[in-house]
Amino acid sequence: MRDLFPDPSSAPDTLEGVLERVTFVNEENGWSVVRILVDGERDLLTAVGNLLGVRVGETLRMKGEWIEDRRFGRQFKIATFTPVLPSTEAGIGKYLGSGVIKGVGPRTAEKIVAAFGDRTLDVLTDTPQRLREVKGLGRKVKAIAEAWKEQRAVHETMTFLLGLGLGTALAVRVMKRYGARTAEVVKGDPYRLAADVAGIGFLTADRLAQNLGIPPSAPERAEAGAMHVLRESQSDGHCYLPREELAELAGQLLGPEGASATEAIDRLAERKLVVIEKGGVYTQDLFQAETAAAARLRELVDAPPVDVPIDAEKALAWFEKTAGITLAEGQRQAILSGVRNKVTVITGGPGTGKTTLVRGLTKIFRAKNLRLALCAPTGRAARRLAAASGWEAKTIHRMLEWNPKSGLPQRGPGRPLDADVVIADEASMLDINLFRLLLEALPPSARLILVGDADQLPSVGPGSVLRDVIASRLVETIRLTQIFRQDEQSLIVANAYAVLQGEMPELLGDDFAFVEKEDPDQALAAIVQIASHDLPKRLGISPAEVQVLVPMHKGSLGAISLNNALQEKLNPKGVRAVPHRNLRIGDKIMQVKNNYELDVFNGDLGLVTAVDTDAGIITVNFDGRNCAYDADDLDQLDLAFACTIHKSQGSEYPAAVIALHTQHFPMLQRNLLYTAITRGKRHVVIVGSKRALRTAIANDRERLRWTRLAERLS
Repeated sequence: MRDLFPDPSSAPDTLEGVLERVTFVNEENGWSVVRILVDGERDLLTAVGNLLGVRVGETLRMKGEWIEDRRFGRQFKIATFTPVLPSTEAGIGKYLGSGVIKGVGPRTAEKIVAAFGDRTLDVLTDTPQRLREVKGLGRKVKAIAEAWKEQRAVHETMTFLLGLGLGTALAVRVMKRYGARTAEVVKGDPYRLAADVAGIGFLTADRLAQNLGIPPSAPERAEAGAMHVLRESQSDGHCYLPREELAELAGQLLGPEGASATEAIDRLAERKLVVIEKGGVYTQDLFQAETAAAARLRELVDAPPVDVPIDAEKALAWFEKTAGITLAEGQRQAILSGVRNKVTVITGGPGTGKTTLVRGLTKIFRAKNLRLALCAPTGRAARRLAAASGWEAKTIHRMLEWNPKSGLPQRGPGRPLDADVVIADEASMLDINLFRLLLEALPPSARLILVGDADQLPSVGPGSVLRDVIASRLVETIRLTQIFRQDEQSLIVANAYAVLQGEMPELLGDDFAFVEKEDPDQALAAIVQIASHDLPKRLGISPAEVQVLVPMHKGSLGAISLNNALQEKLNPKGVRAVPHRNLRIGDKIMQVKNNYELDVFNGDLGLVTAVDTDAGIITVNFDGRNCAYDADDLDQLDLAFACTIHKSQGSEYPAAVIALHTQHFPMLQRNLLYTAITRGKRHVVIVGSKRALRTAIANDRERLRWTRLAERLS
């Protein structure tokens, strides 16, 4: 029996046959369910995949794999295909009668084929005026000729892209992006695809260029390589790169045959695709984001507040009395600053009372009937903020009324927020682009209060906003250091601060443990056991509430390996949702890209609940809300039994299991470990080697991010 789920690295199966019937097609992404007649087979076979532009009667040469669908049985999942137009009269008749040409049904197709035989398609392509020879077509001739021309263009473009070595799914994306101009754009500038089409990077575009005969020494290749390096640096948090570093990295990418990267950078600057400032090279968008954010924040600080006088001392006393608490000096200063100043930063670690301050500021501003807007970068953080403050909180994107079609917010300088005070929590997660948009949406009279932990990892996106704002000294910053309440007894909190001070944590307590496993295989087995059984049993929670955190994606103790192991332990019998992706119904997944249309954002956790093989759609439940993903969007989802510490920012989990091993050496840093420990609320377990633990604690050299926001502000 054929292996239903063969090793992805093995050679794909092949299938060739005539497309007899289209059962279903998703017009948005080309996902289709079709029936194929293969020579030597009596029964029609079912095939599924992206089949944009194919029609009944065509011969399809396909590569892929056989799958067993629980509802629909055996199917051929198509990875790539090559369409071949029919050549026999019967095939041509079926093809034309399938609806490929608007206005031509089976009867009209039969008439046309009767007139021109097996040369019918040549006539339609080369001499469509001869259709007038067919009785009864009359006025339809022009419309038929135009419709055939359009269909041929789609067919030829798809064949062209597949012939260049582009996979079917990517070819569909390219055609959706450029439409009728696809072939023209790809031939004219294949490197443009790296910037315009999701899933296509420089290496894929470079391969297309080579297949089109563009030499390695071409100037446009060097420019594309430099732009690729610059964009990739943004994923490492940089707003710009020093010119010499950019030239060196681009030169390594281009190889010895490539044109000069230095000259390519100069040409990009001449074409205004990059900005060179003081030896730093920015993309245009990040240069605009950084300069606009700095200018807007300075304007906000200087503008007078809304004309509602507040006696800060009286407001502070009122809150303490109504809440029945006495604030510490640092907390008092934070309240006073938030009330008196246009912009305030409140920073501090776990247990320092940030939640109390947000609640106090919220009550004071509401008592003065000021319009209040609370926000955070992620949905989880926004929900926590709402619970802590007793007031509605939204994601920043939702607050800015993000338009998924335009990819832009509807709130901005021309239509500012209806708010007198904006409190933004988890401000360490703000990247420069989101910070700029937030600032531009504020009315000049509004107060802005940024709340966050400046000792955590910086944002996933480019910039180091919270730290840069603090470093600029443009606005008053209140740093909270005193630990309160039950958090004084929490070993999680105590150990987080020990790590921050460069000290070894206590390795065993009521809510914290270190499990030493030097051998990576033993460490993996321990993590799976602790996350799937031990912690859920001890705390009375489900395994889904335990989050495994790792410094890196790759390696035997990386997120990929741990996800596979945890999936086999926690969801071994889940129905495979996607043949070419290791996703099953019942899997815990994470959104890894912002999806404004679905209102789901980077870092959100969900559960795969259903799959519609016919429609090529997967349903994921995010906190009770179902979202449908088609084949084009599946790269936005990753397994999330384990995730990187960077991806956990802004989230809290009932329990966290942290993998920490010497194989993670490139990522072992103090603030990374501090961030990981502070993700757990009730229990934290570190599994790995003491050497790795000591290495992470000793390494307080943070990765330099090239930004100039602090300089522009000060």
